[in-house]
Amino acid sequence: MKDLSFICRIIYLKGLVRVVQYSDELKEDIRAANDIVDVISQYVTLKRSGRNFFGLCPFHKEKSPSFSVSPDRQYYHCFGCHKGGDVFNFISEVEKVSFREALEILAERGRIELPKVNDEEFNKKQYIKDRMYKINSETTMFYHERLYKPLAKIAQNYVKQRKLDNATLKAFKIGYSGEFNELYKFLKSKGFKDEEILSTGLVNKNDRGEFIDRFRKRLMFPIMDVNGRVVAFGGRKLEENEKLAKYINSNENLIYSKKKHLFALNLAKQSGEKKIILVEGYMDAISLHQRGIKNVVASLGTALTEEQGRLLRKYSEQVLFSYDSDGAGQEAIKRGLEILEAQGCDARVIQMEGAKDPDEYIIKYGTGRFNLLVQNAISLTEFKIKVLKQNYNLDNPSDKVKFLRAVTKLLSEIDDKIEREIFIEKISNQYEISREAIYAEVNKILYKNDVTINNNQKSAPKKETEEKNPVDEAALKRENLIIYLLINNTKEAFVKLISNIGLEDFKNEYNRVIFEKIKEIEDVSEDKVMKTIANIEDENLQRHVSELMVSDYEITSVQKCIDELLLTYNKDRLNNRKLEIIKALERKDLNKEEVASLEQELSTIIVELARRK
Repeated sequence: MKDLSFICRIIYLKGLVRVVQYSDELKEDIRAANDIVDVISQYVTLKRSGRNFFGLCPFHKEKSPSFSVSPDRQYYHCFGCHKGGDVFNFISEVEKVSFREALEILAERGRIELPKVNDEEFNKKQYIKDRMYKINSETTMFYHERLYKPLAKIAQNYVKQRKLDNATLKAFKIGYSGEFNELYKFLKSKGFKDEEILSTGLVNKNDRGEFIDRFRKRLMFPIMDVNGRVVAFGGRKLEENEKLAKYINSNENLIYSKKKHLFALNLAKQSGEKKIILVEGYMDAISLHQRGIKNVVASLGTALTEEQGRLLRKYSEQVLFSYDSDGAGQEAIKRGLEILEAQGCDARVIQMEGAKDPDEYIIKYGTGRFNLLVQNAISLTEFKIKVLKQNYNLDNPSDKVKFLRAVTKLLSEIDDKIEREIFIEKISNQYEISREAIYAEVNKILYKNDVTINNNQKSAPKKETEEKNPVDEAALKRENLIIYLLINNTKEAFVKLISNIGLEDFKNEYNRVIFEKIKEIEDVSEDKVMKTIANIEDENLQRHVSELMVSDYEITSVQKCIDELLLTYNKDRLNNRKLEIIKALERKDLNKEEVASLEQELSTIIVELARRK
């Protein structure tokens, strides 16, 4: 039996079993199973505003909501009492229990089994899971090696037809299944028992007691979890046989649940991209990967699940749908967008014409054209308008009126004022309707439904250090934004910001401390930044971080944001130097050369400031 020390560690005191210590992997599983918005919603009535949710803080009395929850970062923060943290912190605080007890509460909520002292049932289940992983691993290699053998000519012709190169076949461990019971015989030769083999669903037992491979004469796609472990398989038929299903997949079992996995996520998360492209099929994902687009995953089935939505949000900041252009694909996009929107995810739709799926499109038009589609992906609102438009004949005046009324209803549901303003302008220009008329209709709906537009964004009460050293509000926002970018967009922000911003530019002591610690990190990455911050013991600083993590900055372009920040800081420096020079010129002890030099510098600064206006 496999050593289970990675799952739990039992500590003996005076001969008695006292503690079971849970692994980091188990903690992450529990965290993933408990979306912070869902958990907190059981204690607090939350309302969405922008990307975040707001409600009345459960930790202190208040009349106006100052308690913010970020679905993107899985953090909460109260701007009133400054309490904040992750889902474990929340349960620990609200239930008045230890971290360990909070973990156990959340494990039960997420239906995750925890190891118990001398728990034979748990140990047995872990042993079975371990054997299933080993069987899947051996099966993957068995299928993959068979792909290169003479008997796999039909599979070789298919991958050649689909233009898959050898590097791709190896990266995805694509294989070919054998006939009748070849896999069964192979697994038996490796020492696996019948009941272990049957538990995976790779082999079935017929009425005559014969063991038959479930996947026969199919191209095989191993399905891996986020850590790269094979949990299941998908098989595509290669024979022209109408009786056979085009695709068959592993049945759900102890290690595989279709709704909790995404094909190729283990590879996509290594791409370094902040966005993930979501496609329908294995071949779509594989084809894009082969052509250099690595941030691609496939849903295991057309319908996106809430669990898959949480996975996407965890490993990306933006999700781009690239489903098939047929009716089923478009309907699936609508459902998927709703799931991701509810979870606070920035979801967009790639508009694809001239091909039925991404695989066909990229083969037909190339990577460059596909990347242009990615850049021009439309927002949720744009997609909804596009779908609405299909239901009306806009050459018919009556239909046009109905369409515009439907659109104004859609616009009234947009919380973000800026976004609503943009779309009102677009609709006005596109359909030659005055902005005033659209505003009137939107406001009519808002007032009718008694909707109050309130962004609920509250400034944090000044900390003690800020009361002693008041900081200009705009400057503080800039400082906070710098730290936010360094935490959340480390790869894109680090070099530029560290090179052009110094400790002297920070007036807030918490921002200064965080900046200094990030600056000291070697071979910086987001993981290292988060670990560094997590190790800071100062409670007030941690509250400051949690406040930043739930901030809603609505950054459309990280690089543009950084450039604008640096421009502002340079202008501030020039203005400060200008004031210093003016003050210096008032002195009476300066000689002519000194005065001339200062006046020349002042003139240069004035010209530069004028140029930057």
